[in-house]
Amino acid sequence: MLSDRYSRQQLFQPIGEGGQQRLSEKHVLIIGAGALGTSSSEQLVRAGIGRLTIVDRDYVEGSNLQRQQLFSESDALEKLPKAVAAKKRLTEINSDVSIVEKVEDVQAEELETIMKDVDLVLDATDNFETRMLINDMSQKYRVPWIYGACVGSHGMSYTVVPTETPCLHCLMETVPLGGATCDTVGVISPAVQMVTAHQVAEALKILVGDIESLHGKLITFDLWNHHYSGIKVSNAKNPECPSCGTKPSYPFLSHQNQTKTAVLCGRETVQIRPSGIESRDLDELRTRLPHHKIKQNPFLLSYEHESKRMVFFNDGRVLIHGTKDVSEAKSLYHRIVGG
Repeated sequence: MLSDRYSRQQLFQPIGEGGQQRLSEKHVLIIGAGALGTSSSEQLVRAGIGRLTIVDRDYVEGSNLQRQQLFSESDALEKLPKAVAAKKRLTEINSDVSIVEKVEDVQAEELETIMKDVDLVLDATDNFETRMLINDMSQKYRVPWIYGACVGSHGMSYTVVPTETPCLHCLMETVPLGGATCDTVGVISPAVQMVTAHQVAEALKILVGDIESLHGKLITFDLWNHHYSGIKVSNAKNPECPSCGTKPSYPFLSHQNQTKTAVLCGRETVQIRPSGIESRDLDELRTRLPHHKIKQNPFLLSYEHESKRMVFFNDGRVLIHGTKDVSEAKSLYHRIVGG
């Protein structure tokens, strides 16, 4: 439609006309249409990728507008699903890109159907359960993916190339990756943009075939305090890793390693039993939440968040009062706990 749309990008030698053609043939999957997902999807659509699939289970709220750049006030007032609102705006930006929106909660079954024909996955999620699903599915189908996380003024990014780099499961054995969330300590928009700048730069390298230029590091930064580091993690690759080792079993694709949920009979309450958590440190959790909204005894911690009440138990279970919607309850859980 616009003959000079990509002219400045093609002048960049590592891309050129050949790289631009390759971009137009690639399919990227972005899981999450929040701050990271809206920023990275806009950059990739402007760059001229061929196809984009964007998946998100949530809808637009007023608190999103400070950092989730594709959304407008009208989207929040109408409570449009984020994936739908994102597609609407992205199509206005570049109608040549084929965009598919999926309003759903990503589980192993959903990923199985989506992953088979994608060239790259970008992580824009809010929890490690989904990231570990992405990680195992990436290894199973040999599809590279790029991890990204952001909270406060801190950010992280890491590129996983199956058979070549340590996977996220390998890294979790040696590098602490969890922590606070945007809903408990906030986030500033420049930190979001820094994470997606790293993610999309790495994505472009992969999509045009310049694999040698991948930095191979875990990038971490704190924009407010001017800290930046790139950590070489090649030694973290574990040949016995159950996700990417010589005999992979892809443990995070199995049902027993997925979060269990149930709507309690006769009550507007959802119970969540997170995978891999047999006990919860309530005192540690208390340090990450606003103290004036907490009540605690030796057996449980109760936290008020807007119109919902979350009750955390020592055995890892959580009751979320004020909803019967499992997707809404899971979204709130991951926004508050972060994993």
